[in-house]
Amino acid sequence: MTGKVFFSVSMSLDGFIAPDSPGELMGQQWMELQQWVFPLRFTRENLKLGEGGEEGRDNDIARKTFERTGASVMGKRMFEAGEHAWPEDAPFHTPVFVVTHEKRDPWERLGGTVFHFVNDGIESALEQAREAAGNRDVRVAGGGETIVECLNAGLIDEFHIALSPVLFGSGVRLFDGVDAGRVALDQVRAEPSPRTTHLSYTVHLR
Repeated sequence: MTGKVFFSVSMSLDGFIAPDSPGELMGQQWMELQQWVFPLRFTRENLKLGEGGEEGRDNDIARKTFERTGASVMGKRMFEAGEHAWPEDAPFHTPVFVVTHEKRDPWERLGGTVFHFVNDGIESALEQAREAAGNRDVRVAGGGETIVECLNAGLIDEFHIALSPVLFGSGVRLFDGVDAGRVALDQVRAEPSPRTTHLSYTVHLR
């Protein structure tokens, strides 16, 4: 059975998921956006930061998101921003399919992460990711343009937003360019925690 295609992101209260410049990826704003993630036991385990860390509902959600993911898809902008920021043991530990015009051999990292570079569009990347994921799900990791392209094409089954109590003012908007007349949502869950609010939706086309 083929798994689902989903995305899961942290978003500011004013709708941004990343700063304007890739060079600010690990800057203060971005760290505030992700503040619910870093104290978690799962995050410490996945990034090999040592023992300890918080358990509870946030930790359960982060772990479940990782465990359900059999492969990921991302755009060129996100890959280029992360290429120099991710550790050698990149945090995916599955195949990652990068949508790009650049022709490049697969890039193997420690821990099972292999980046594959796809030159014939998002649908081809998702098809390859589904095959690689097997019975697990495919995560569209980002960035915003790639997520919106998948939404508008009817390729997303569901998504999760961790709504963080921070304002960006500018940056990469999650839903910039979405075809609101075509994409419809059903809310599945709204769940607050001390550092964020978890929002889950299923997606269908009108």
